[in-house]
Amino acid sequence: MSRAIGIEAAGIGKHFGSFHALSDVSLKVAPGTVHGLLGENGAGKSTLVKCLLGYYRADEGGFIVDGREAAIERPADADALGLGMVYQHFTLVPSMTVAENLVMARQGVPAVINWRAEIAALRQFMQRMPFQVKLEAEAGSLAAGERQKTEIIKQLYLERRFLVLDEPTSVLTPQEAEEMLGLVRNLAHSGALTIVIITHKLKEVFAHVDDVTVLRRGRMAGSGPLKQFTAADLTAMMIGEPHAPKNPERRGVAESAARLSVSGLRTADDAGRKGLSIDGLDVRAHEIVGVAGVSGNGQKELVEVLGGQRRATAGRILVEGAPYDASRMQSQAHGVRVLPEEPLRNGCVPGMTVTENLALRSFDLDAGKDRRFWLDRNGMAARAAAMVAAYGIRTPSPQAPIGVLSGGNVQRCVLARELDGDVRLLIVCNPCFGLDVKAVAETRARIMAARNAGAAVLLISEDLDEILELADRIVVMHDGAIVHQMPAAGADPQEIGRHMLGQH
Repeated sequence: MSRAIGIEAAGIGKHFGSFHALSDVSLKVAPGTVHGLLGENGAGKSTLVKCLLGYYRADEGGFIVDGREAAIERPADADALGLGMVYQHFTLVPSMTVAENLVMARQGVPAVINWRAEIAALRQFMQRMPFQVKLEAEAGSLAAGERQKTEIIKQLYLERRFLVLDEPTSVLTPQEAEEMLGLVRNLAHSGALTIVIITHKLKEVFAHVDDVTVLRRGRMAGSGPLKQFTAADLTAMMIGEPHAPKNPERRGVAESAARLSVSGLRTADDAGRKGLSIDGLDVRAHEIVGVAGVSGNGQKELVEVLGGQRRATAGRILVEGAPYDASRMQSQAHGVRVLPEEPLRNGCVPGMTVTENLALRSFDLDAGKDRRFWLDRNGMAARAAAMVAAYGIRTPSPQAPIGVLSGGNVQRCVLARELDGDVRLLIVCNPCFGLDVKAVAETRARIMAARNAGAAVLLISEDLDEILELADRIVVMHDGAIVHQMPAAGADPQEIGRHMLGQH
């Protein structure tokens, strides 16, 4: 007997003051299907889902759940209807076992838990599941794919009949992503669940989705069976243009001398996680070296060392043949620029203005690169205005605090700042994470343009497709070490995925 239920949203509107986040949005998801919900950042996807799950109250329209009108005014209402969500960032408690995470997710957990009875019931429950996870394993010890499965198991344990997956493959290897999406599709087509997937990855949409709905600027841009659309159709609906910007053609061949050379790099262990142990890593001018790896295998720590935010305990870093300690003077002298992960937190001062943040690399230098002792406010304003225009940064004013901007516009600000002037070494970490299709294309094109202009680029990304698209050479990190490297041309994603999982 099918448990999956259908959902219909009819004329949903949601306003925040004068801003219309959703205007007359309708959506129909058939039971037992996989439905793709697509759109740029700010298109209204999250707002629509939050209305459905009771985190927001819709100002207009309503929902029909399993053929009946439903009043969804708070999350408990959605829970009672069997509606759930697996979020982009895992919600499991890392120090608790899988069993403990499942039991504690229930409503009405008794003050004294009979764990022997609970474990016995969970083992019976797991026998009915389409995939298995170890109940006794600590959630924090699981690989990303296993944690994603556990999140889905948790929703099934809570007797969900309709499930929203938010960017479900963002931290998975190709093998894990294919396996997880295949399992999800089988769950839907077997009648166990109805699935809505929020994603930017059109390749996954065409491989696993039955129907799609596209939002743009809070309104419906298109909907229907996937077979009616091409990738160009969906992109045009999402961004309102027939094509996103394309990367420039590769120009120039990597030089023989390394512009960045890392050897014998070691860092201290961090909160139980192994430190870095990188024997050798070189990046040359006119080259993008892509660093692939499952999240948490040392990529963030490598960026912190190269950006001067983490101390190395051993090893040597050379930039243009000279020892490099990531000081401000050295980064300016050698043209080293860094786009870190979570740029608002790691690359900006949130309370300072957009203009001031855009000047952080150059405020103390005059046009001749000599030190200045007084701020050139007019020069800073003129340069900021030019960057805002060139990068399409949406800000209330260049004098607004950068902390009020959306994530995508913060990313544009930091990218504009880091690519300004003489860039000889560019280090970027997950540069397109959370960006919409158009912003992704713009960002990748600018990274490729920097490479063509002669920069050496170290690209750390959890999006393997991004690495395969941009990189000239690929290295794989696992447990803080570089375990494999290969030319990007002809690289096999499945082989890369095996090394990402430590299967050398």
